[in-house]
Amino acid sequence: MTYVLTVHCTARRGIVAATSGFLAEQGCNITDAAQFDDTETGSFFARISFEAETGTPLETLRTGFGPIAESFDMEWGIHDSADRMKVLIMVSNFGHCLNDLLYRWRIGALPIEIVGVISNHMTYQKVVVNHDLPFHHIKVTKENKTQAEAQLLQVVEDSGAELVVLARYMQILSDSLCRKMSGRIINIHHSFLPSFKGANPYKQAFQRGVKLIGATSHYVTADLDEGPIIEQDTTRVTHAQSPSDYVSLGRDVEAQVLARAVHAHAQHRVFLNKEKTVVFPASPGAYASDRMG
Repeated sequence: MTYVLTVHCTARRGIVAATSGFLAEQGCNITDAAQFDDTETGSFFARISFEAETGTPLETLRTGFGPIAESFDMEWGIHDSADRMKVLIMVSNFGHCLNDLLYRWRIGALPIEIVGVISNHMTYQKVVVNHDLPFHHIKVTKENKTQAEAQLLQVVEDSGAELVVLARYMQILSDSLCRKMSGRIINIHHSFLPSFKGANPYKQAFQRGVKLIGATSHYVTADLDEGPIIEQDTTRVTHAQSPSDYVSLGRDVEAQVLARAVHAHAQHRVFLNKEKTVVFPASPGAYASDRMG
């Protein structure tokens, strides 16, 4: 049995000793560990993968660690590595990120359980249904936005979704929804933030003659495209590429960046650190697929 312990608290002496000592007492062997002490915010972050070699049950570990967590005033969790995070995907009329997530999920490269797809269009209904997944069409207009978001929240509740992924969902979520689901919605922005924001960043990039284009995945907040950044990447372009080339190359980067962000969140590797994030590396074997093709 393999588990993951996540810890976030005020930095102080003795946290690592208390944590590792507890795991040793419970017959657990640490197989991978990462920690970060942010001297600017005074916060400590840690992610520890371990095996319960003597078969200590999860609830026993959680109960036993409670007093230690309380003494350090920790935000913490112990997660079963075999559990798959329930994810709800939202998409509009651009399907490259959706298709990429579905493929990675199908071959086991993403440690998630997709519980459904929501769209304000019918474009990808057949694609979703062919994957034996629930498809929810929630049309959004200026007049029905409140009702549409109520429907969205109902789907989240009914499906048990722990994470919502905006795979190029082209509707702005309300401030109240963003606050209600803070830290549980991931977006992909078709730009290497903070440059070239707006409706057509690739055209702006082309007009400025940039040599790098990219994408940014971040948590959704009430401030549009200003949420804590999880993952970014770029690809090189030259003067010889057209605006359409920029779009095509950018789509590949978007899909990869979003998939990496979802992977990191699902494996409890991302910690909110005020307006930023701490993202720890994946444990060995974390990217292995159940099957290929």
